[in-house]
Amino acid sequence: MAASTENETLRFIICGSAEEGKSTVIGRLLHERKKRGAEGERKFVVADTPGHEQTTRDMAIGASTANLAVILVDARKGVLTETRLHSRIVAMMGIRQVVLGINNMDLVNFDQAVFDRIDADYRAFAAGLGLLAIQSIPVSALKDDNVTEPSRNTAWYHGPTLMQHLNEVDLGRGNVPVPADEPAQVADQFEARLLWMSERPLLPGRSYFLKIHNQEVAASVTAIKFREDIDSGSHLAAKTLGRNEIGMVNLSLSEPVVFEPHAVNRELGGFILIDRLSLETVGAGTIVFALRRASNIHWQALTVDRAARAGIKQQTPRCIWLTGLSGSGKSTIANLLENRLHAQGLHTCILDGDNVRHGLNRDLGFTEADRIENIRRVAEVARLMVDAGLIVIVALISPFRADREMARRLFDANEFVEVFVDTSLAECEQRDPKGLYAKARRGELKNFTGIDSPYEPPQTPEMHLRTATAQAAALADQLANWLDQGA
Repeated sequence: MAASTENETLRFIICGSAEEGKSTVIGRLLHERKKRGAEGERKFVVADTPGHEQTTRDMAIGASTANLAVILVDARKGVLTETRLHSRIVAMMGIRQVVLGINNMDLVNFDQAVFDRIDADYRAFAAGLGLLAIQSIPVSALKDDNVTEPSRNTAWYHGPTLMQHLNEVDLGRGNVPVPADEPAQVADQFEARLLWMSERPLLPGRSYFLKIHNQEVAASVTAIKFREDIDSGSHLAAKTLGRNEIGMVNLSLSEPVVFEPHAVNRELGGFILIDRLSLETVGAGTIVFALRRASNIHWQALTVDRAARAGIKQQTPRCIWLTGLSGSGKSTIANLLENRLHAQGLHTCILDGDNVRHGLNRDLGFTEADRIENIRRVAEVARLMVDAGLIVIVALISPFRADREMARRLFDANEFVEVFVDTSLAECEQRDPKGLYAKARRGELKNFTGIDSPYEPPQTPEMHLRTATAQAAALADQLANWLDQGA
C-alpha cells in the first residue's frame, strides 16, 4: 500500500459506454469523495470519455496526460471490439496501468466464473500492449458493489475497491515520463503511430496542421506502413486509414520541431493533426523515432538563385494555377495566356493535367489519394520551374481546397496565383469535348469530379474567371492584363 498520497494527483480516464455504467461509476466516486472530504486522500482529475466508437477524440486527448485508465466492461457482454479499441488507444498514449471494471455483476448473479472468464480474455488480449499493471475488479455501479464500498456479494474477491485502488496506486509504475530532463532532439521527418479520428479518410500527401507541445507546423503523411487490426494487433496492408483505425505512418513536416520519442517523453513525443480548413482535430499520434534521412539531407546553397535567374529573363516568376471542372476551359485559357505572354518575350511553360499524366504521373489513377499525389508532383515541378525564373501555368482540375492550399505553401508570397475557371456543371456536361461526362453518367468512369467525386470551389482566389459571361480569349486577356499590372 502507498504510504502517503495526499500530495499526489491522479489523472485518470474512464472508458466505456453508457450501458457499461460509466456515468454511474463517476457519480459514485465523486459523491464518496465529497462525503469523506479530501483530507488525507489523493486528489483526482478524471476525464469522462465518449462511449461510442465514432467519438474517440476526447478519449485520445485525455489519455495523453493520464496516469491510469479505468476500462469498463459489461459482465453480460464481455470484452468487445470497443474494449480493445479503447485499450489500444490508452496504451498508445503511454498509459501503463489499467483497471478493468467488470460491471453489472449483479445481473450475472455475481458469478465468479463470469468474472474469471472476462479477466482471462482481457489479459490474453492485452498481453502485447505493453501494460504493466492490470487490476480487475468485479463491480455493480448501480448498487455500489466494490466501487466505493466492499461488496458482501463477492466473498470470492479479495482485492481493493475501485476507490481504494485509485487512492493507493503507484503513479510512477511503468508510465512514460513527462517530461525528460535531457536535451530534446530536432527533426522534420518521423515514423509515428497514428489514431485517425475523422469521418474522411487519411490520405497520404494531404496537408494538415501538426501541433506538438508549443509548436504548430504543416505536415503530411508520406506513407502508411501498415494498419493495426484492433482485435488481434496484426499488421495489415493499407493505403489509407479510416475513422478509429490505428496505423504506423511516416510524417513529413514543413520545418523541424523539437521532439523526443514518445517512449522517452510523452509531452515532446505526442502530437495531434488538425484539418487546415475545418480546424477539426482529425488525428492523434505518438512519435516512434526520427527518420534517418531527416538529419542526413540538407538544402544545398546555390550561388545562382531564383532572383538571378528571373533577372536575366527580365520577368517576375510565378505559378498561375487554373482550377475548375473538366471542360471548364482551363486548358484553352492557359494556351491563350501563354501565347500572349510569349508574344511579350516572356519565358513560360504550361503544365496541363492531361499532358502530365502521359509521363510524370502516368502511374496514377483518379482515386482521391491518386489525385492528391498528382497535385503534389505537379506543384513540386512548378516550384522548380519558378525557381528557374519561369512563369508556370498549371491547368489542373485540382478539386480539393486542401490540396490547392498545399501547392500554394510551396511558393513565396505573391508567387502563387489561384485562378478559378468558373463554369457550371451543366455547361461542362453540354460541352463534354472528350465524352467523359457521358461515360461517368453511365458508370464507366469512377471518381469523376462533379459526378461521383466533389469539386470544392476556391473561396478567395486571386482571379475569378466566369466563362458564362465572357469568351476564353477575353478571359485570357483579362488574366494577362492583371499580370501586367504587377498584381
